[in-house]
Amino acid sequence: MMKTLSSGNCTFSVPAKNSYRMVVLGASRVGKSSIVSRFLNGRFEDQYTPTIEDFHRKVYNIRGDMYQLDILDTSGNHPFPAMRRLSILTGDVFILVFSLDSRESFDEVKRLQKQILEVKSCLKNKTKEAAELPMVICGNKNDHGELCRQVPATEAELLVSGDENCAYFEVSAKKNTNVDEMFYVLFSMAKLPHEMSPALHRKISVQYGDAFHPRPFCMRRVKDTDAYGMVSPFARRPSVNSDLKYIKAKVLREGQARERDKCTIQ
Repeated sequence: MMKTLSSGNCTFSVPAKNSYRMVVLGASRVGKSSIVSRFLNGRFEDQYTPTIEDFHRKVYNIRGDMYQLDILDTSGNHPFPAMRRLSILTGDVFILVFSLDSRESFDEVKRLQKQILEVKSCLKNKTKEAAELPMVICGNKNDHGELCRQVPATEAELLVSGDENCAYFEVSAKKNTNVDEMFYVLFSMAKLPHEMSPALHRKISVQYGDAFHPRPFCMRRVKDTDAYGMVSPFARRPSVNSDLKYIKAKVLREGQARERDKCTIQ
C-alpha cells in the first residue's frame, strides 16, 4: 500500500510500511515545541506560545527509499483525554519531555509513561504481539545549571532501567545540547534509518523537491545515495476517522503478519 503526498508542486508516494508517527508529550512550558523546532529546522524560539496541538510532517529520500515521519506536538494541558488516548494509540515512537528545574513536570512524565504502557497494552492484546515502544525520556533545560535542578539524573534513569527500548537524555533545546544524539538513539531503538536524525541528512526545501523523484538507473550518480529530508509546509493532521481507520488497519496488518509467520514456521 502506498500513500501519495503532495508538497507544493511535488507529488510522491511513500509505502505505508515506511510511514511513522512521533508523539511528543509532557507538561506545559517544558520545551516540547522547542525540541520539535530544533528537529525540523534547527532553530530555537525564545518567545513562548502555548501549544494546543501542532502537527508536522517530514519526508525523506534515503538511498532511494521514501519515508514519512509525522510529528504530533501535543498540548501540555490535555483538555481532551480521548484525543490524547488516540494520539498514543497511533504513535510509533514517543518523546516524553520534562524540565529539569520542575519536579511537577517530572511527575507528569511518570504518569504519561504509565498511560502509554497501559493504552498500548490494549492494542497489543488485540494483535497478540509483543509490542515494542521506542521511547525517550527527555530532561530539558540542562543549561539552567545544577542550582536550579529539581530532578536528579539517577532518579530519572530509573524510569528507563531494564528496558532496551527506552532511553534517558538530558538536553538543552536552547543551546542545542544532546538533541541530535537523542533523536539518533530514538530512531535506532525504533529500527528506523539513522539518516532520519537531524544531523545525518541534507535538508532541502520544497522548490528542490525533485531530489525525491527516482531517476533512471543509468542517470544516477554517487550523490543519489545520499539522504534528503524535507518538511512538508502544508501538512494537516489526519482526521479522527482517519486515525481510527489507521489503528484498525494496523491491527489487521499485524494479525496477517503473524499468520504468515505461523505458516513459515510450519
